[in-house]
Amino acid sequence: MTLARKHIATYSLLGILALVYLALGYATPRENFTQLLLLTLLAFGIYAYVTNQKLNVWHGIGAGLFFRLLFLFAVPALSDDYFRFVWDGRLLLAGENPYLYLPAQFVGEEAPAIPGLTAELFLLLNSQHYFSVYPPVLQGVFWLAAALSPDSLTGSILVMRVIILAAETGSILLLLRLLRRMALPDRYVHIYALNPLVILELTGNLHMEALLIFFLLLFLYQLHYQRYFIAAVPFALAVGSKLLPLMFLPIVWRKLGLRRFISFSVVMTAVLLLLFLPLLSWEVLHNIWQSIDLYFQRFEFNASVYYLLRWLGYQLTGYNQIAVIGPLLSLATFIAILSMAAVKKLGSVRRLAGYMAAALTVYLLLATTVHPWYITTLVALTTLSHFRYATVWSCLAIFSYSAYRTSAYTENLWLVALEYTLVGLWLLAELYLYRQQKKHANLPRQSVAQPK
Repeated sequence: MTLARKHIATYSLLGILALVYLALGYATPRENFTQLLLLTLLAFGIYAYVTNQKLNVWHGIGAGLFFRLLFLFAVPALSDDYFRFVWDGRLLLAGENPYLYLPAQFVGEEAPAIPGLTAELFLLLNSQHYFSVYPPVLQGVFWLAAALSPDSLTGSILVMRVIILAAETGSILLLLRLLRRMALPDRYVHIYALNPLVILELTGNLHMEALLIFFLLLFLYQLHYQRYFIAAVPFALAVGSKLLPLMFLPIVWRKLGLRRFISFSVVMTAVLLLLFLPLLSWEVLHNIWQSIDLYFQRFEFNASVYYLLRWLGYQLTGYNQIAVIGPLLSLATFIAILSMAAVKKLGSVRRLAGYMAAALTVYLLLATTVHPWYITTLVALTTLSHFRYATVWSCLAIFSYSAYRTSAYTENLWLVALEYTLVGLWLLAELYLYRQQKKHANLPRQSVAQPK
């Protein structure tokens, strides 16, 4: 095939991919798993072909942003989390603290009347009896969406999607800058920019990992230029979007050294206090901790190691041991991350990003709950490397949506096993090849005999 024909094939496939996203965004309910699976696999097939071609870097970025824009007016089809986003935003708009009240407290004849908190919206929530766990940066997004569109659910969705689009644009541009600073190929940016799961889950299904990813990449970018104090601000904003980045602190410590890390921590803590202070109280801390504790001791979805231990627990005791296994796996994750941080001081930001990806991988493999959108952060971090197991995982994670075929939400454990078996094999293969390359790179060069 000539170069011109390859270009025609590439751009034609991108056009087909646009039609696939329209079908996914506007005509694929999550109950129709067969259609969802086929369309997603088609999208990943095209993605795999396109990202291995010599596609102009800006054309690829433009295509990625265009695909995201296709979802602008779509109602999220694969997730109902956005109903809680709207609920919290309307509470804030009314001057109420979303961390202090359960949604059920605003339903009933004697409940206080809050504009927009209707019985119909309450019935759509998937967290009716849990306190909000969304950190203050996200609460600010929810408030803005409610303020700009107080009476329209569709309007609030549109506002949040525009914010996510802005964050995604920033993330893609930051990735390109970081790749150039790390002497990695520009085309690697397409790994994230064109990833179907990233597009579908963040822009399409309105998941706020988009903000987390943007702030983490901005943190790495500032750190690359040794702006340690400035880097603490986006890191704090990342924590203010999702608490997840707190796990990276031991690794950041090893990168900065003790003295710089203390200064970094002071700035980060100050920013976090400014973010949390308007909504903070002892009762709020108790409620947030209660919700986090419930998450680790009650929720389970698309897990790997945990499901094996759960099965073992059933064999030994006859019932689900999640209340014990969940906290133990969290402790194991913490110990593993501390072990990673015990290595010699991390010299480069690229190495730091690699260790952050490794820490996140351990966390996801030991977690009791792994929703597909959790993997998007891992895709972003591994874009700054030669590892592609996260990309494979992002494709296979769609298997988890088989649980939504019926209202009983029953997982197909055979599909879960297939997902993690393939991801595990791919990861092991990449680790083996990495060790082999590293081994050969460290071999002493044989001296060449000089002619007499």
